[in-house]
Amino acid sequence: MYHDFGGDHSSRCYLPGVLSPRLNLEGLNPRQREAVLHEDGPLVVFAGAGSGKTRVITYRIAHCVIARNVPPWRILAVTFTNKAAGEMRERVGQLVPDGARELHVGTFHSMCARLLRRHAERMGVRRDFTIYDDQDQQAMVKRVLRDLSIDEKRFAPKTIAACINRAKQEVQRPDAMDASDVFQETAQRVYVAYEEAMQRAGALDFGDLIARPVMTLEADEAFRNELAGKYKHLLVDEFQDTNHAQFRLVRALGSVHQNLCVVGDDDQAIYRWRGADRRHILDFQRSFPSAAIYKLEQNYRSTKRILRVAHSIIAKNADREPKQLWTDNDEGTPPLIVRTEDERDEANMVVRAVQELITRGEALADAAVFYRIHAQSRALEVALRAANIPYRIVGGVRFYDRAEVKDVLAYLRLLHNPDDDVSVLRVLNKPARGIGKTTVERLMNAAARSGRGIWNTIERAGQEHALKGAALKKVCSFAELVKELQKLSSGPVSELCAAVLERTGYLSQLQQDNSAESDARVQNLQELHGSMLAYEQEADSPSLANFLEDVTLQTDVAEDDAPDQLTLMTVHAAKGLEFDTVLVTGLEERMFPFKGFDPWDDPDEIEEERRLAYVAFTRARQQLILSYASLRRVFGQARPGIPSRFIEELPADDVTWLGARPSTRGYTPAWSSSSRQETESRTSSHERERDNGQSYIDRCEGSDLSDDPAALFEGMHVRHPKFGVGQVQGVVGGAPARAKVRFERAGVRTIVARFLQPI
Repeated sequence: MYHDFGGDHSSRCYLPGVLSPRLNLEGLNPRQREAVLHEDGPLVVFAGAGSGKTRVITYRIAHCVIARNVPPWRILAVTFTNKAAGEMRERVGQLVPDGARELHVGTFHSMCARLLRRHAERMGVRRDFTIYDDQDQQAMVKRVLRDLSIDEKRFAPKTIAACINRAKQEVQRPDAMDASDVFQETAQRVYVAYEEAMQRAGALDFGDLIARPVMTLEADEAFRNELAGKYKHLLVDEFQDTNHAQFRLVRALGSVHQNLCVVGDDDQAIYRWRGADRRHILDFQRSFPSAAIYKLEQNYRSTKRILRVAHSIIAKNADREPKQLWTDNDEGTPPLIVRTEDERDEANMVVRAVQELITRGEALADAAVFYRIHAQSRALEVALRAANIPYRIVGGVRFYDRAEVKDVLAYLRLLHNPDDDVSVLRVLNKPARGIGKTTVERLMNAAARSGRGIWNTIERAGQEHALKGAALKKVCSFAELVKELQKLSSGPVSELCAAVLERTGYLSQLQQDNSAESDARVQNLQELHGSMLAYEQEADSPSLANFLEDVTLQTDVAEDDAPDQLTLMTVHAAKGLEFDTVLVTGLEERMFPFKGFDPWDDPDEIEEERRLAYVAFTRARQQLILSYASLRRVFGQARPGIPSRFIEELPADDVTWLGARPSTRGYTPAWSSSSRQETESRTSSHERERDNGQSYIDRCEGSDLSDDPAALFEGMHVRHPKFGVGQVQGVVGGAPARAKVRFERAGVRTIVARFLQPI
C-alpha cells in the first residue's frame, strides 16, 4: 500500500504487509530459491533453456518488496522487448498486487528515452526531441550524402547508416571512428554531418537513445551517483544479448549500490550479428568481482532425450560456461531424423507429419517448423497450401508477399501485360531512378484525362506534354528499359527474371547495401529464380503467362483466421518460445550450419551456429523431428546435401532414423581433423605454387602468415581470398592465431592468421 505525502517517490512509504500476502517460495527449486534470496551485492544467474529464469526475476522483485521492504519505485527491471516487459510486470502483479503499478519495468530504449526526456538539458538534447526509426535515419543519411556530393551508388545510405549505428553501439563519437580506408573515412565524414543535421532537426536515432545517457553518466560522476542512487535494485533479463553500449549503461547504473542481478544464458546467445556480446555475461565477474554465480540447470520443458540431444551439440563449444540441463520429465520418444530427396520432398514430409498430428487430435498451434533462412519457407508454403493446412509465419511475411518478390513479379506482370496499372506504378521508381511523387501524379492525371492506362500515357508523355525536362527524360528511359525487356518475354521465365534483376539495377542496389536485411532479400530473389528453374523443368508448357497464373493461384488462397495454425519461423525468431512438436528442416552443411564451413570463416561463427541448433532443439517439449535433403535447390542452384555435422554428432542411442542411416564410409566431413590436415596440406601446396608465379587472389587458401601472433601487428594491411583487402585491428593469440580485420565491405571479421596475406 502506498501513502503519498506529496512530492516525489522519496517521500512515500510502502507498507508491505497491509494488502500483500507473504511470498510463498515453495514453488521454487533449491537453486532458484538461492538466487531469489540472495542478499545485497551483484549476482549473475546462468539460466538454461526452460529452467524458469522469468520466475526467478519476478520472485526476486517480489521478495525485495515484500520481505525486504524495498519500495517498488526503487527497483528497475530491464529487458529487450515490450512483450517480455509486459509479461514481467503482469507476473509481478500476481505476486505483489499493489507493487507492479510503481515498478519501473521496460526495454533499454524505452527506459533511456524517459531518462533523456527527464534530464534533457543535462544530456545535451532538446526535451521535445523526435525519435527517428531506421527508415527515417536512412532518409537523413541520404540527404547528407546529397549535401556532401557523395555518390549513393558507391556509398549506399543503408550501409553508411549501419556504420554509424555500429559506432554508437561502441559509444564512439565521429572523431573516434576508424578512418583507415576510403570507405571508413567517408563514413566518418558523413557521421559528422549527420550528427549536425540531426541536432538541427531536434532528432535522435535508436543508437542515440543508449549512447547519449552512457556518455553523460560516465562523464558526470555527480549525475551518475544521483541517478544510480535512485534505484536500490537493478535487474536485467537476457543479459547475453546486450551490446557494448547497453553493458556500459548497466555498469553505470549499478555502480552505486552494486545490487545488480543479471540473468541469461550464454548457450542461447544468437544475436552476435547485431552487436550482442555474450562475453558480458561470461566475464561479469571482471566488472563486478564480488558477484555471486548461480546456475539454473533443471529444465521443466523438454523430455530427457531431447535434452541429451541438445547437450551433445552445445557441449562441443569451447567458449561457454559449463552446465548441463537435466529434468524430472519422462525419457520421451527419441528424436526422429528423416532423410528426404530434396526440398519439395522435405516439405511433403512436413505435411505428412502435420497431418498425423491432426489425426491424433493434436492442435496445430502446438507445433512449429523451423528453418535457418527465410528463403526456405517457399517450398514449405507451397506444400502446406496444396494440403490446405493453415499456417502463420512468425518474424517474417509469406514468401510471395515479401516486398522484393512482389517487386520482381510486378515487373514480370508489366512485361506480360503493360495495361496492368498497379504493376506499372509499383515498379516505376523501383529501384529508385529519380521518378518522384509529383511526376507520378502528373502521369496519373494525364491518364485520367485521356482515358488511357498509365503505360500508354508513359509512352505518349512527350507527345501530350504531360512531362518536361528531367522528369520526361527519366520516364522515357524507364519506357525504353521495359521495351528492351519485353523482347525477352517469350523466352524462359528464369532468364527473363535474371535480366530484370540485372538491367533494372535492382539486384546490384541490394548487394551494395551490404546489410543483413539486404542479404536476406537477395536470398529471397535467388530462391524466386530457383523456383522458376524448377517450374521450367516440370511444367508441360512453361511460359511467362502460365508461371504468373500458378503464382497467383498459390498466393490467392483465402486466409484462415482460426487460431489453430501451424507456426513457421526461422530459428532466430523461435527464441523464447516452446511447442509440443518441433520440426527442424534443412540440416545440411552450408544450410544449418549456414556459416563456419569454409576454413577461412570466422571460428566463432560455427559456435554461434551450434547455439542456434541448441535453441532450436530445446524449443520442443515432447517431439523433435530433424530433416535433411540429399539434394537441395539453393538460390537457383542444385547442390548435394551433406548431412549437417549436428546430425552426425547426435548420440545414437537417443535418436531414431527413418530408414537406414546413410553410410559415411570413405567420406571425411569437412570439419574433421583429417580434413583440416588435408586443408593445411593444400595450403602448403598453394604456398609452393606462389613461388611459381601463381597470384594469391587465384587461390582459395594459403597465406604468408604463420600461426605465430608475432607475424601480425595492428595496422598492417592484409588480403583475404573471400573478403578482399582489410586492415588488422587487433591480434588474438592461441592456436591457431587469429586477427581481427576490418574489411571495406564485410566489416570486422576474426580470421585465422594463415588465411591472410600481408600486402
